[in-house]
Amino acid sequence: MPVKSREVHLAARPSGEPVPADFALVETEVPDPGPGQVLVRNDWFSVDPYMRGRMNDVRSYTPPFEVGAPMDGGAVGTVVASEAPEVPAGTAVQHFQGWREYALLDAASAEPIDTGIAPAQAYLGPLGMTGRTAYVGLKEIAPVREGDTVFVSGAAGAVGTVAARVARHLGAARVVGSAGGPEKARRAVEEFGYDAAVDYRQGGLEPALKEAAPDGVDVYFDNVGGDHLRAALSVLNQGGRVAMCGAISMYNATGPVPGPDNLGLAISKRLTLRGFIVTDHGHLAGEYARLAAGWLADGSLPREETVVDGVENAVDAFIGLLNGANTGKMLIRLGQG
Repeated sequence: MPVKSREVHLAARPSGEPVPADFALVETEVPDPGPGQVLVRNDWFSVDPYMRGRMNDVRSYTPPFEVGAPMDGGAVGTVVASEAPEVPAGTAVQHFQGWREYALLDAASAEPIDTGIAPAQAYLGPLGMTGRTAYVGLKEIAPVREGDTVFVSGAAGAVGTVAARVARHLGAARVVGSAGGPEKARRAVEEFGYDAAVDYRQGGLEPALKEAAPDGVDVYFDNVGGDHLRAALSVLNQGGRVAMCGAISMYNATGPVPGPDNLGLAISKRLTLRGFIVTDHGHLAGEYARLAAGWLADGSLPREETVVDGVENAVDAFIGLLNGANTGKMLIRLGQG
C-alpha cells in the first residue's frame, strides 16, 4: 500500500531572507517500489546554507529548486521495502532525497552505510560531504604546508568544526577561527581544536585577527565572504592561499554585493584565491573516508550537531541556520531517527 509522507515544497522564490510563507508542508502518497527501486524511511536529513542559492532562479553549479515542487538534499534512512536484491529491506542508506519523510529511489541512488562505526547521521556531517569539504579545501584548493598558520571563518559551523582537525593533520602549526558569539568562540578553542577564536560579533574583526595571528596567515578557508574575506586579505602573508568555499554573509542579498575594497592586496602579496565545489573532487573521497574513520575511532574528529525534530520544523531550522543558530551540522531528525 502507498505510504503517506510529508514533504517541504518551495512555494515562492524568496526575496532577501526567506520567510515561512516561501515554503509549504505537503502531504503526499508514495507508491510501492517497482523493479530496481527501494522505499526509504528517512531518519535524518541535512540543512545546508547552499540551499539558499537553489531557491533563486539562476544558473549555478546545481539546478534551482522548482516552485511548487519538493525540495531535496542529503538524507540517511532505512529501506522499508525493496525490489532490488542488492539493497534489501533493513539496509541503512544515504541518498539525496531529503526534506521528506519517505523517499522512493532507484537502488543505484541509495548508498549503503555502515552504522557500526558511527551513527547514521554522521554520514551527513564529518564522515560525509561536510567533512570532505574541509579536506578538499585544505588539501588541494589552498594546500596547507608544514608550519602554516590557518584561518577558518565559520569555525563553529558544520565545515568549520572539522577544519581544525584537517589542518592539523596537514601540518598546520596554528589554527585560528572566527565564530559568532563568545560561547561559540570558547567552544572552538576548547572542543574543536582551534588555538584562538575571534568573536566577530564584537566588531573590530581585522585587529582581533591580527592579534590572534601575530605572524600573519598562510591559508584562509572562507565560509563567509564579505568582511571576513577583507580581514583575511589584510593579514595574509606573501604567497598566501585562499579556499573560497562559501559566502553566507551574502546569501540573502537583494542586489549586487561589492567585493572587498582591499582586493588589490592579492596582487602585491601574490595571493591565490580559488573557489571550489566539493563534488568536483571525488578522487579524494576514499582518502578522506579512511582518515575520518581513524579520527572518529581515536576521538579526535568533532561530531557536533544541532538537531531539530520533525519535517514540520525544517523551514524554521533553515532560516535559523542562515542567522547562525547552529553549532556544527544542522540536522532534522524524523520520528525513527
